[in-house]
Amino acid sequence: MTDTVIEREAAGPDVAAVETTDESPGTTPGAAAGGTQERRRAAISPSRAKDFLQCPLLFRFRAIDRLPEPPSQAAVKGSLVHSVLERLFDLPASGRTEEAAQGMLDPQWQELQQDRPDVTGMFTGPDELGAWLAEARSLLSQYFRMENPRRLEPAEREMLVETELASGILLRGFVDRMDVAPTGAVRVVDYKTGRSPHPSYQDNALFQMRFYALMLWRLHGTVPARLQLVFLGDGRILTHDPSEDELVAFERDLEALWRRMAEVARSGRFPHQPSRLCAWCSFQQFCPAFGGEPPELPADGVTHLLGVQAV
Repeated sequence: MTDTVIEREAAGPDVAAVETTDESPGTTPGAAAGGTQERRRAAISPSRAKDFLQCPLLFRFRAIDRLPEPPSQAAVKGSLVHSVLERLFDLPASGRTEEAAQGMLDPQWQELQQDRPDVTGMFTGPDELGAWLAEARSLLSQYFRMENPRRLEPAEREMLVETELASGILLRGFVDRMDVAPTGAVRVVDYKTGRSPHPSYQDNALFQMRFYALMLWRLHGTVPARLQLVFLGDGRILTHDPSEDELVAFERDLEALWRRMAEVARSGRFPHQPSRLCAWCSFQQFCPAFGGEPPELPADGVTHLLGVQAV
């Protein structure tokens, strides 16, 4: 990786032309449950924050109980495409062709299966797997219609960002790509393998990007010039140029959200919040909305969660 991006196309104010989740790449919530490795300090990530806003009980299952979840075709396809796009920039600029990217897909799929043998159980047979891989190839082709990677030298890829706010709250996330212009202006880029949201839902889509912008601002003292979501599902790009005032307000919102999280965790009562998204939930067997009963709340999980805020 280089320290700056040398860009040859114009794409917005002071930015040289050019996010699985925000959890550790290649993992799912609960994947490390039961392991012997010491857990690092808990932090708020964009995914877990959105889980709590969607359904506090879902948040509990993922962040405190750390229940395992079966792999989904959509999520694993996203991980596969992300891994190819990350490794594409290991090649010299002249070699970053669509043919090269397509050639990486099968080796990356083999590697993913070695890391997570359970993914092979997602398919009923070779035909379904073949159709799924064809969809991944189509997303890679779409990427080359949206950007020219031969004209890019990202400063960072799959970058772990972690910062503690003045309030003592620890934030953590993984940034797909960060571009830095010769002027020093920063663009944060996140790839999405789904379709772009309706305009009425764009603010919700930008939650993750504002989260990253806040962390980078607090770490480096400079507000990113541009936040960019690349939706490979329909070939659209959503951009937003954040302001300092906006990030100050967002920080206050996150602090208020953490206070609600901590209050609920201390009470031990995580309410379920039924919505249309329940149809895709992996934890229906434990949810009262489906006649289930949550497992006993692990006290050590609550203690670990409360470590998000330093005292």
